[in-house]
Amino acid sequence: MRTRLEPPNRCTKTVCVRVESARRLTSIGIRTGRHRYLALMAFLVVCTTVAATEPLRLEEVVEGVHVYTGPHEDATPGNLGAIGNAGVVIGRDSVAVIDTGGSPEFGRRLRASIAALTDLPVAWVIITHAHPDHVFGSSAFDEDGISFVGHRKLARALATRSPFYLDAFKRLVGPAFDGARVIAPSMEVSAETRIDLGDRALVLTAWRTAHTDNDLTVLDVRTGTLFAGDLVFVDRLPVVDGSLKGWLEVISELRRLPASHVVPGHGPASVPWPGALDSQERYLRALLRDVRREIAGGGRIESAIGRVAPEERDRWIAFDENHPRNVIASFTELEWE
Repeated sequence: MRTRLEPPNRCTKTVCVRVESARRLTSIGIRTGRHRYLALMAFLVVCTTVAATEPLRLEEVVEGVHVYTGPHEDATPGNLGAIGNAGVVIGRDSVAVIDTGGSPEFGRRLRASIAALTDLPVAWVIITHAHPDHVFGSSAFDEDGISFVGHRKLARALATRSPFYLDAFKRLVGPAFDGARVIAPSMEVSAETRIDLGDRALVLTAWRTAHTDNDLTVLDVRTGTLFAGDLVFVDRLPVVDGSLKGWLEVISELRRLPASHVVPGHGPASVPWPGALDSQERYLRALLRDVRREIAGGGRIESAIGRVAPEERDRWIAFDENHPRNVIASFTELEWE
């Protein structure tokens, strides 16, 4: 059964007192004509603060597994930079978060969502890869008792790319990005490891270079739910930021995982497994085939873009934005075969 978590209609006692005081101050100002502007502004500021901490809409895809579905958009102030999917898994003793979105504000709202679901503590924050729409909510979880987990190459990727990511997302997301910082993993995964939430095991697997060089998947053994990060795109065009050939090899291995459904990095909250891989693999194989053909014929990158996988154009969201960069990345990789 799938349910959606709606923001609660109540607030904490402290916040309610602040809001009620602001309302009274506004009322007095309006009646007396004194300090009307300041009173009204106080009310608006408090209300804005309350709204900013409202929980997100999460979908429970199976028992104890909740998913935020990112929109198929570029990062903006309106979406808080959270354009990828994020997950919450609740065990008997603790909670794991898989990816934290693209801004501290999103991270705070994700924490509010978890608090509305359970009183159990968040013990694990698992990052599937270093791209900014998956990592910059982490500062909302940076406290004692919470372990940050990632691929063994995640820390290096974050250190190398974070100056660019921080600058870009600050411009794109605006005030919701204030306070963003990079949090390196306190636990690194080199191959495969398990963590336990209390009668709920999660299998974490580090993969060789594919979408990136630091991709990590999370399998909830109890329900067969696979959090694939951006190793799996559905509806939105995959982006090659690692190795095209490596990604196709990893897809073959992913198909053997004992999952029943997958939470992709971009796409619906849950998709049947392993069929979720089919469209992505078709596109990547067309990319491989046509780029090799262009290289063999002496083609140049600029002229190759329009001739590579043209049949895929109407099958994907953001094809025109991301396909050219995929051709360029693949051309660079394959011309030295």
